[in-house]
Amino acid sequence: MPTVKNDCTKIGWIGTGVMGLSMCRHIMEKGFAVTVYNRSRSKVEPLIEKGAVWASSPDKVAELSDVVFTMLGFPEDVREVYMGGKGIFSGVKKDSILVDMTTTSPSLAIEIYSFAAEKGVYAVDAPVSGGDVGARSGTLSIMVGGDPEVVEKIKPLMEAMGKKIVHQGPAGSGQHAKMCNQIVVAGTMIGVCESLLYGYKAGLDMKTMLSSISGGAAACWALDNMAPRILNRDFNPGFFVEHFIKDMGIALDEAKRMKLVLPGLALANQLYMSVLAHGGGKSGTQALILALERMSNISH
Repeated sequence: MPTVKNDCTKIGWIGTGVMGLSMCRHIMEKGFAVTVYNRSRSKVEPLIEKGAVWASSPDKVAELSDVVFTMLGFPEDVREVYMGGKGIFSGVKKDSILVDMTTTSPSLAIEIYSFAAEKGVYAVDAPVSGGDVGARSGTLSIMVGGDPEVVEKIKPLMEAMGKKIVHQGPAGSGQHAKMCNQIVVAGTMIGVCESLLYGYKAGLDMKTMLSSISGGAAACWALDNMAPRILNRDFNPGFFVEHFIKDMGIALDEAKRMKLVLPGLALANQLYMSVLAHGGGKSGTQALILALERMSNISH
């Protein structure tokens, strides 16, 4: 592949939700000029106050940018933002680089990559892990799929947002790696919540218990970050339940295609569907405890 002809000086950012806002802010703090768009302009105001330029639609962002990052919610959002009537591909310039950091389906990432190539544009899938905590602190893990020359070109931009950037392989590979991540997270969250339920019913001091097990073989990110929120009955989203269900659905679909059976993931998906059914779709993933409390007839 020839050398990527892109200065990467003008940045576009689409999607400023729980994580996207902080991620874009880190890019701005590195001194890059940023053009932003979000369906709800109010969520962009903190960035505009810091110097970001508002664009009225995704195609306008693309027209003004060398590199366009997207951080959206669902695959249908990604498709609309890229391929819709006023989507990125309607305004994108030749040799631009498109970086989708949404967790979406590998097949959609490959489709965007192929469509971009037809237009003389580069596309990368780069989903992240680390939640709102990692987004705010700039310590996300970023899993990247795409051409190695393109990935290398945008690496300084990704380093503003993450502490671990790993090129997984060709287009779609970043999304596959993220599915692996979500499978681990799903199982781990069940373990964290069941541990807290057991400790509660056994009459333990929960903070004292956590101080012990977080220093042993059970140590993990979810235990450090989600368990304290559960104890505080803080179910505000670092990552939405409805988005996690979307991710698990993608992973289960991919597993079915590969003729894999993932019973642990299927169970986690069912439990989170219970959270959703009780109105918890906009809660954080730690709200899984609510479904398990209902099953054990525990009330707070």
